[in-house]
Amino acid sequence: MNYDALPLADLEVFAHVVERSGFAAAARELGLTTSAVSRSVGRLELRLGVKLLHRTTRALSLTEVGAEVHAACRHMLQNAEEAVSLAAAHRQQPQGVLRISAPVVFGDLWLAPLLPHFCSQWPEVHVQLGMSDAIVDLQAQGIDLAIRITTHEALPQSLVAHPLREVRYLLVAHPDYFKTHSVPKSPADLAAHRCMTLGYGAFQNLVEFTPADAADASVPPPPVKVRLSTPLTIASSLGLRQALRADAQTGVGLVVDFVAEPAIAAGQLVQVLPHWQLTGSYAPRMAYAVHAPGPRIPPKLRAMLDFLLQHAKAASR
Repeated sequence: MNYDALPLADLEVFAHVVERSGFAAAARELGLTTSAVSRSVGRLELRLGVKLLHRTTRALSLTEVGAEVHAACRHMLQNAEEAVSLAAAHRQQPQGVLRISAPVVFGDLWLAPLLPHFCSQWPEVHVQLGMSDAIVDLQAQGIDLAIRITTHEALPQSLVAHPLREVRYLLVAHPDYFKTHSVPKSPADLAAHRCMTLGYGAFQNLVEFTPADAADASVPPPPVKVRLSTPLTIASSLGLRQALRADAQTGVGLVVDFVAEPAIAAGQLVQVLPHWQLTGSYAPRMAYAVHAPGPRIPPKLRAMLDFLLQHAKAASR
């Protein structure tokens, strides 16, 4: 298509005439003379071979085809404005204040250590990380990005969600604990041990297990349910880890993986029942980066999303 042959400028003038209900008002807005605007509309009608406007000394009104042409003009101009805005946004360097909300322990252990590197990459972005286990209202609290650890089904449809990493729960204990206690071979063996769980919401002491390789079975077996003896509950995986490390006789704790795994790697804790997968209320979840929808993602938010997604991808390898 030869775009040079299209009367794009005249179409824009025509749209302004309709929306300002007159040649003079459109001329003022466009910085043209009234006669130049009138000639532009006349030229467009001649080019299209149709009458677009009914003109009287007092008013203008659209013809039937004029109304259709105006609707197409408005759509064309909106697309053009969006194209210009997208290009401008792409040119902009990320800058300004970026407000993030994250669950407390996830923010402390997973997110916060990453942020200095982000800030060194984008020195014009000032990150403010707030941490709360409550579900925050992004719009009401002025939050640009939030981390939600949940299932896909529980995500609100009003937000855009980017999966970062899977979150699992593990049974762990102090390595010296098993010097005086038998090592559990099956979920039923946990009945002989003192245990600790998070103890809030769905995270109670009734837990479910399936064999870790059950996902490969054509017909997964029913879960094994066990009610743990929990004389102590601590509503924080970090607190659970600290209690387990402080006293070898604490027992077995149910701890989120990003808290447990560094201690396991350091030999401070050992995993219990590694060949069993927790399901039910302790089933795997996903950590999502969520934000409000919109026609354009601000450069500062896009930079953070790209940074977190790249880190999560690298960490999963």
